[in-house]
Amino acid sequence: MDIKLITGDINKIKADAVIVSIFEDAEGSELEKDLDKALAGAVAELRKKKEIRGKASELTVIHSLGKINAAKAAILGLGKKKELDAARLRSAVADACRGLQRKNNVELALALPETSLSVSDIGRVTAEAAYLGSYSYRRHLTKEAEYGDIKSLVVLSETKLDKDEFDRGARKGEITAQAIRLARDMANEPSNHMAPEDMADIAEKVGRESGVKVEVLDRKDMEKLGMGGLLGVSQASFEKHPPKLIIMRYKGGDGESWDLALVGKGLTFDTGGISIKPADKMEDMKFDMSGGAAAIAAMSAIGKLKLKINVIAAVPATENMPGGGAYKPGDVLKMFTGKTVEVISTDAEGRLILADALGYLVKEAKPRAIIDMATLTGACVIALGGITTAAITNNQPLCDKVIRAGSVAGERIWQLPAYDEYKEQYKSDYADIKNVGGRPAGTITAGLFLGEFVGETPWVHLDIAGTAYGEREKGHLTKGGSGVPVATLVSLAEMLAGE
Repeated sequence: MDIKLITGDINKIKADAVIVSIFEDAEGSELEKDLDKALAGAVAELRKKKEIRGKASELTVIHSLGKINAAKAAILGLGKKKELDAARLRSAVADACRGLQRKNNVELALALPETSLSVSDIGRVTAEAAYLGSYSYRRHLTKEAEYGDIKSLVVLSETKLDKDEFDRGARKGEITAQAIRLARDMANEPSNHMAPEDMADIAEKVGRESGVKVEVLDRKDMEKLGMGGLLGVSQASFEKHPPKLIIMRYKGGDGESWDLALVGKGLTFDTGGISIKPADKMEDMKFDMSGGAAAIAAMSAIGKLKLKINVIAAVPATENMPGGGAYKPGDVLKMFTGKTVEVISTDAEGRLILADALGYLVKEAKPRAIIDMATLTGACVIALGGITTAAITNNQPLCDKVIRAGSVAGERIWQLPAYDEYKEQYKSDYADIKNVGGRPAGTITAGLFLGEFVGETPWVHLDIAGTAYGEREKGHLTKGGSGVPVATLVSLAEMLAGE
């Protein structure tokens, strides 16, 4: 996709559609007035009739009938001027790109009014919006698409903008958006096309393209290391799809220490194991590797952006299947750290594989900070729905940074309490702890369970059970895999690299 900044007369831009963005509570810009004049007052008339109000993401399409060079003019609402930030602009432009693309408009021009956003942010946000708003997953469809991919987006501003700064921002936006699209593609793949070995292959490809070193540990390595959690969950899949522990290393900073560690749950399909799930919606369990996909995709962006930071990532990848060799409720597993866990439910498997990966990175890499992300609990969906990711932490300053990074990226995160009293719920009579703490505060106890394996390392757990995939398109988000929280992780890495 060609994304660039231009100057000139809005009415002379050659495109399938020119998009003029307006505020809900401000007079029309000079760009809007120029367009209205060329269209013989059509925009002003629609404003007068309140068919155009300027509300966020409101899109009104007018056929130009040859009065301007573009075949169509679209008026895009940005909401109230004082409320406009990068996240709102990204959402509105993504909605516009999606809506126009569906009508086979693939060469677009976007006219922006004066805003308080930096030129770099404008470039980045418009690039992210175009790539993410136009995303679709069609790999297994044989029917030809009814519309094409967006070929170009040119940006015209009411005020003079620095082209080099815009281009730098747009390049960052493209890299981040392509990483999110990678995470979406991985999550949307059915499990017969996205097994543990497939995740490892993609990670190795990412490594070659991004300057990231990749190491893949197999079952024998896990046995030597004593990773009882990852081995236990994967027992029923040893022959068909053996487990993988994917380690990715990016060295962009000074020194040998690791500034940041990422751990993503790579459960490529979750039946619940012996504690089998209901059949209804079980097909959605292909999305249970979204945290692992996010870690791999974030490493891709971090490498391509050449951030001055050292980042290591681990993705424990496995299936959770029933069968004669499957682990069972009542089993006691010895984890990598030596801690023992009584299995109450084999459907609480994500925390078991994450615990081994967390413990491994803490011991081997000794990172300054560690973030894990996982579609961990249905309780999180009940608590926060599909709007917000939940956070649990042992370090408030780090959590504040993660939440701020999410805000910049347009991904909402809400911190949940982590009082020691919750830990009483997962005490066991037969092992050090058990893998389920009961239904009350299920998201909190699952997060605190993971905290048992990070020691004193500053750590934030992100439960993306409600945000990793969705049922509707809105803004830069889409149906199916969302790519959350790739943008947050990239934003956090940029923040830490700048400190």
